[in-house]
Amino acid sequence: MKRFVLLLLACCAVSTAEAADPAAPVNEIMQEAVKGWAEQAQPGEDYFSEARLGRIYSQDFTKIYREAAKFPAYDEGDSPFEYDIIVSGQDSCAIKDISVATGAQADGKSDVKVTFDNTHCLGERTADWKPNELHFMVIEENGRAVIDDIVRTGDAGSLKTELQGIASQGAGAQ
Repeated sequence: MKRFVLLLLACCAVSTAEAADPAAPVNEIMQEAVKGWAEQAQPGEDYFSEARLGRIYSQDFTKIYREAAKFPAYDEGDSPFEYDIIVSGQDSCAIKDISVATGAQADGKSDVKVTFDNTHCLGERTADWKPNELHFMVIEENGRAVIDDIVRTGDAGSLKTELQGIASQGAGAQ
């Protein structure tokens, strides 16, 4: 009986350690992106499905997303976006050369940097070409690592800020 209890405690400790891994929710999103942009695209789950919103995104992000989702980009849709926020566009090659690196935690957030190549099939690239880069800001809520924001390099910036803009613009148009 003692062995069973010790085994159970060890499993719980491993489960807790995995649950707090800042890269875990990021890896889930990136796996979804890879499936969706594969040569033979596979049906998948929306990055912001209700199940994911309740499981791998922070409460604050989820609240902001739901406000923006009241104003879908297309009449027949339910997403506030008219593009894939991971590949930063409507067109992409199959995603390859993914790198996921968890940076140091600061102010309660871990910066999980993701780089990948999604332009290899689009022809010749400029000499200063760099892979696509995202920064997932991951926090811990209720003992779980959850995505609180996705920061895209260049002009795109913070996804939360974009969502707030969509919600404000949509509310102002009513």
